[in-house]
Amino acid sequence: MRLLVLGGIRSGKSEAAEALVADAERVRYVATAPEEHGGTPDEGWSARIAAHRGRRPEHWRTEEVGTEPDLLADLLTGAKPEDVVLVDDLGGWLSAVYDAAGDWSDPSAGDTRIGALADAVRACPAALLVLVGTEVGLTVMPMTESGRTFADANGLLNQRVAAACDGVAMVVAGEVNWLRGGELVGHAGGRERAPVSVAAAPVRDETPFVFEGATAGAVLSTADSGDMLSFSPGLELPLPDESTAAEAAERLLTLKLNGAGLGGLLPVVRFAGGAQGRPDPRPWQRPRVLVLRGDRAGAFAAGDSADAADQRLEDVVEGTGTLAMLAATAGASVQAIDCPESGPAELHDALDDNSVDAALTLGWRLADAAANEGVDLLIVGACGAGSDAAAAAVVAVLTGGEPAALLGRVVNAAGFVDDEAWMRKVAAIRDVRHRIRARSRDPHAILSMLGGGDIAVATGALIGAASRRLPVMVDGPVGIAAGLVARDYGAQTRHWLLMPDHGDNPTVKLAADVLGVTPLLRLKLGLGEGATALATLPLVNTALTVAAATPRARAAVPADDGLTEGERIESEIQRVVADSPTAEMPHVKPSWED
Repeated sequence: MRLLVLGGIRSGKSEAAEALVADAERVRYVATAPEEHGGTPDEGWSARIAAHRGRRPEHWRTEEVGTEPDLLADLLTGAKPEDVVLVDDLGGWLSAVYDAAGDWSDPSAGDTRIGALADAVRACPAALLVLVGTEVGLTVMPMTESGRTFADANGLLNQRVAAACDGVAMVVAGEVNWLRGGELVGHAGGRERAPVSVAAAPVRDETPFVFEGATAGAVLSTADSGDMLSFSPGLELPLPDESTAAEAAERLLTLKLNGAGLGGLLPVVRFAGGAQGRPDPRPWQRPRVLVLRGDRAGAFAAGDSADAADQRLEDVVEGTGTLAMLAATAGASVQAIDCPESGPAELHDALDDNSVDAALTLGWRLADAAANEGVDLLIVGACGAGSDAAAAAVVAVLTGGEPAALLGRVVNAAGFVDDEAWMRKVAAIRDVRHRIRARSRDPHAILSMLGGGDIAVATGALIGAASRRLPVMVDGPVGIAAGLVARDYGAQTRHWLLMPDHGDNPTVKLAADVLGVTPLLRLKLGLGEGATALATLPLVNTALTVAAATPRARAAVPADDGLTEGERIESEIQRVVADSPTAEMPHVKPSWED
């Protein structure tokens, strides 16, 4: 278990972290601060270090990394499974990084070491790892260059390490507030600090989820995104736990089921096992739908009705219509987002760079806020005029697909097929491909040139969700097009994506095939972006409930047939399938075939 305890100066963060390991028989205490702060003697600094040393029990073993910050990553990856490790603190480590580099003018100078440390935290095999971090981002921007460098790098460090941890706490005035993962330590916040038992397994919150309504409330926009974040290709993001995913699939072979199994829903159990990090994954009880409204100008919007998009957004806010009804059934909350309007991409870039940055930041913060609020599944949908053509354009450029083969029929507001509008959209996609033929294909440029506001917000949401280990169900062209763009920012994002049904949409089918995302169903549902996912979610949760709640079959008396236990289970499954002519179950490769 990996826990991050954040706090300001004299907030009580170190005491809170020490309380988390108080019951351990042996603790490896890693001190990151050098004795001479900044390379020169400082009596006040020495007094702080002495106070920390005085609090440590005698049986704790102290290890100094001080002036050699690279030792910390090696120490974490080299820990033993029975170890309890306390690192205090990351701010001192970061200072040592820049002191060692000799350059306090460039905030990005420590990015490589920050990424390496986050990877080491994620790979640390210790039974319990507690890290103390400094939060300096709640005050005004420092006036000095070195202060600004530290503040920027420290914010990135806290984000990267938090994404690698199972729980994150914020300590303010001695009060411990768990932002995420407090249930892992039996902690509800406040002054009470229950020590952690190293051998304790994660505790599942059994409090039933009560649906509070499907209304979206205020419509958010890029004005709500706050300070803009920086996005660039090569992001290091976490991956689902592949070993647990395989264990979840193999566990299904041992269950006491009356029939042949879950069939085509088996992959969702495997996916959930990896995303949740447990071989018996639980149903998703707190889903959230992001409804993105981003209109286009020009031929991309031919045949589409902005009034229809307005009506759908109004239905979301008021809690009426198909999507709100399905959200209530699935126990999902709904958020409506008004994305920046995009210009005619066939003539010039759809968005300027600042608008793209603001949209990406908003998407990231939406996912981050959802994870902080306990959302366990994110659903991305859209309803803007011209969004299908923009998504088809993104897919065409990134995959080489033919626009005429990617764009489905256009149905106007009166319900009639509009072939003239379809031809205008196809011509616009071809025009935009010609216009940008000599330009860069990096993800930021794609969003600026032709992606538009809703695809940019969706891309930021997918990146933010992956950073918080939050699975995402993409439903429709906008979500899957964002998946292609997000992949070019961080390849790990595609491993957190689920698709309910491709709806027989050619854009969705091609992009999903390129991403390696297989739809759970093939019913050709077309209820609108977001609504199809909500319609299939109860069935998905039923599969997870069956997988988690069904007891294992009793072990039979070993038969003298010369088969191993694994071979005998496989033989029995094949017999059940053969005896049931209506049963269909894909072959699952058992562990003994590896």
